[in-house]
Amino acid sequence: MRLLLVEDDPGLSRSLKADLERAGFAVDLAMDGENGEFMGMTESYDIVILDLGLPKMPGLEVLRRWRQAGNHVPVIVLTARDAWHEKVDGFKAGADDYLGKPFHIEELQARIQALLKRLHGRMQPQLYACGVSLDEDRQTVCVDGAQHAELTAIEFRLLRYFMLHPGKLLTKTHLLEHVYECDSDPASNVIEVYINRLRRKLGKDLIATRRGQGYVFGEKP
Repeated sequence: MRLLLVEDDPGLSRSLKADLERAGFAVDLAMDGENGEFMGMTESYDIVILDLGLPKMPGLEVLRRWRQAGNHVPVIVLTARDAWHEKVDGFKAGADDYLGKPFHIEELQARIQALLKRLHGRMQPQLYACGVSLDEDRQTVCVDGAQHAELTAIEFRLLRYFMLHPGKLLTKTHLLEHVYECDSDPASNVIEVYINRLRRKLGKDLIATRRGQGYVFGEKP
C-alpha cells in the first residue's frame, strides 16, 4: 500500500515515514502544500496523511483542490488537539478522518488500517480473503489454518494490496505504483519475482496470471 505524507515538520515527518514504512507502507513525503497538492494529483496513493498547517498552501486548500478535481483519495487530516473548528472544516472539505497532535504512532496506524478496511468493506480484526489470513501487526500470513509464515516488507505490501482487491485484474504497472515509493527504481521483473515468492508461501493457485494483462488474487488459473 502506498501512502502520501504531507507534513512540514522535518523531525516529525522523518519519524512518521520510518514508522509507517516499518508498518508495511511505501511512503512518499511532501514538505509543503504546493508539492503535496501536485503529488496527490499526479501519483496513485491508497491513503494520504495531510497536515493542515503547511507552508505555500494550507492543507485545507490542498484537500479542497483534490476534491474539486474529482480526486477521492482517502485523507486523514492532522490538526492541533484543541482546534475543533479545524476538524469541522476538514470534514466539510472532504476529509475521511482526523487525528489531533500530538499523537501516538500506534493510533495513526490503527486509524489507517480501520479506514482502509472500511473503504474496502472488510471490518474483521485481521485481513482475510480466499482462505488467507494476514496478520498486519506481525506481518505474517496463514493459509487455511496452517502455521503462520513470515513475510518480507515487499511481500507484505504486495499481498495486502491483493487481499484488499480479490478477484480484480491488477496490472504490473498498477502494482508497482502501489508497492513502491515514487523515488524508487525497481527492476522491471521485480513484481514477477515477489509474486513467485508469495506463491511458494501461499500455494501456486491463489495468484493467477492473465497473460499480457496482469494478475488476479483468489482466482485459479
